[in-house]
Amino acid sequence: MSEYGELSERTWSVTSSSSDAGKRADAFLAEKTGLTRSAVAKLMESGNVLLGGRAVAKNYKLREGDTLEVELPEPEDTEAKPQDIPLDVIYEDGDIIVINKPKGMVVHPAPGNPDGTLVNALLYHCRGSLSGIGGVVRPGIVHRIDKDTGGLLVVAKNDAAHLYLSEEIKVHNVERIYYAIVIGNLREDGGTVNAPIGRHPVDRKKMAVIRSADRHSREAVTHWSVVERFGRFTFIRCQLETGRTHQIRVHMSSIGHPLLGDGVYGGDGTQFEAKHRALIDGQCLFAAELRLTHPRTGEHMIFTAPLPEYFERILDELRRGMD
Repeated sequence: MSEYGELSERTWSVTSSSSDAGKRADAFLAEKTGLTRSAVAKLMESGNVLLGGRAVAKNYKLREGDTLEVELPEPEDTEAKPQDIPLDVIYEDGDIIVINKPKGMVVHPAPGNPDGTLVNALLYHCRGSLSGIGGVVRPGIVHRIDKDTGGLLVVAKNDAAHLYLSEEIKVHNVERIYYAIVIGNLREDGGTVNAPIGRHPVDRKKMAVIRSADRHSREAVTHWSVVERFGRFTFIRCQLETGRTHQIRVHMSSIGHPLLGDGVYGGDGTQFEAKHRALIDGQCLFAAELRLTHPRTGEHMIFTAPLPEYFERILDELRRGMD
């Protein structure tokens, strides 16, 4: 896996504003993309950063309106290794395994997380019985959930199961239900956010609602309903119709109700979070239910996982505040 990570686009552009004038090009790109200065320097040295069709030196001083065109090299896979890491297995047979992933665990190796991931644990647990379609870094991985989001995901143990499940997800036949705590009191009891999601045009570490036709984005639909209200916060149930990166986090933030604890999308900084920092570490989001059709038997299967202890304690504190 390359040091340039998993940015969804390999080619993109960044334009400097008046406040960027005079900055070094390498510092500017590192700030806007989240890449390290050394990674940006390598891109520039290899001619992968252009301005007006010409390679840009790392010490070039920006002018307002400069548009830097960046092309990332394709990532090189490094084979993941088995590691004896405990797993919460909800279900397993010869075709699929359903895992309740703990909060804080990364799904597969990536820059900054070379091991200790769900894939490393699965390679040990399954003894090589995983689909090879995801390659040596993502064997068996059909869908993902964020590092700081816990909950259910299904993994394919052979290629036939992987192909079947991938198609089921593509045509929205796999139901994924999450629970979340958002900031603010939602006016309605339920609703749908139907807004395309793509890479943020300035901050490449983030996703965003992108409605402009000239920018790359993909359809994204989230259905939500209120479970419980706490005045300044709301406990909600979300059902994904699509599965874009950070989808629930982006969608709820886009309607003015970011997830509690989500510092990336505006959900941190509340007095409640400051008071309960020991409980809140990242977004309050949990993948609680998974419904799918078994790839071999055709049986409709429903898997559930209880809210983790930290989540229940946050809800208890919010209820206590209502007294």
